[in-house]
Amino acid sequence: MTQIAIPCLMMRGGTSKGPYFNAKDLPSSIHARDLALLAAICSPDDRQINGLGGADSLTSKVAIVAKSARPGVDVDYTFAQVAIGAGAVDTGPSCGNMLAGVGPYAIKTGLVPAEDGETTVMIHDVYTGSRIEAIVQIPSRRVTYAGDAVVDGVPGTAAPVQLNFTGIVGSKTGALLPTGKVIENIQGVEVSLVDAATPMVLIRATDMGLTGDESRDAINANKALFARVEAIRLEAGLRMGLGDVSEKVIPKVGLLAAPVNGGDIRSIYLTPWRAHAAQAVTGALCVAAATAIDGIIAHSLVTPAVDANIRTVCLKHPSGQITIKLATTGKGADLNVIKAGVIGTARLIMRGEVMIPAETVESVVLAA
Repeated sequence: MTQIAIPCLMMRGGTSKGPYFNAKDLPSSIHARDLALLAAICSPDDRQINGLGGADSLTSKVAIVAKSARPGVDVDYTFAQVAIGAGAVDTGPSCGNMLAGVGPYAIKTGLVPAEDGETTVMIHDVYTGSRIEAIVQIPSRRVTYAGDAVVDGVPGTAAPVQLNFTGIVGSKTGALLPTGKVIENIQGVEVSLVDAATPMVLIRATDMGLTGDESRDAINANKALFARVEAIRLEAGLRMGLGDVSEKVIPKVGLLAAPVNGGDIRSIYLTPWRAHAAQAVTGALCVAAATAIDGIIAHSLVTPAVDANIRTVCLKHPSGQITIKLATTGKGADLNVIKAGVIGTARLIMRGEVMIPAETVESVVLAA
């Protein structure tokens, strides 16, 4: 079997993990690139036994990074969710967890020069159009992964990566409220359709027969729940202008509940066909923004209600909590998120080359 070597770094970003590639090392054809990513991760095999994937949606991810030609931007970031059990690569959504590793990757691979103490990496998210300021710890001009920051859902502590998001409103649909309404009724269930950092369908957990305290395993075992949620999600995709989303991972779904033991709101985040072990960063940004919009399901559940232009929202999830700092202007459908900040962490796990079976990819493209 002839194999082709593609350089990559295997990294954990937030609560996710996967290979990080320089775009120039991948095929320029999107079709050939996706075949290469499928081979690297080993999909559609649901065990992903012959590649880098971990047979979980959180470990079947890829980050593609490129030197940016945009003014004021260091690198362009493309996220790819590789399907498990299907030969599909979805670059439609973003991933704020994998994003935590983009700054360290860019510095480690020489795309951005290291500055002593801290290095700021300006990132353009290709598919959402948002810009993210990543502040990476660089003592003695070397990326450090050791520190005291805690990300619930990740073992131990690590060096903090401060992520400041701008331009997150209307990430895929062009509007904070794609339908112009704070409440829609789909399949007899009240939902809120919101697009900030990622498009989401927000549903009261109680309307799905849940309390909001269920474990990930309990949620994943509830096949009837997923069937009902998927029917709602498909209709929501149409109403949000996203078309047929049956093979897409957006819009995502958040099952929300009022806080019980601390925090401001509880969330079970669906990816969408399994429950997230913790909470996606982009999803947390969306829920946090929604808590500030009067009439939205998230606003009705958050305790206490938040109406100030500068606010901190603590979102509880199955593995702990995530805190979002928001700066906004305006109200209702005119709300604009000036900046949203969150602390992430990352770790370099392995560096080298992933071997791709040549016959799985268009050889003429790879040879170019």
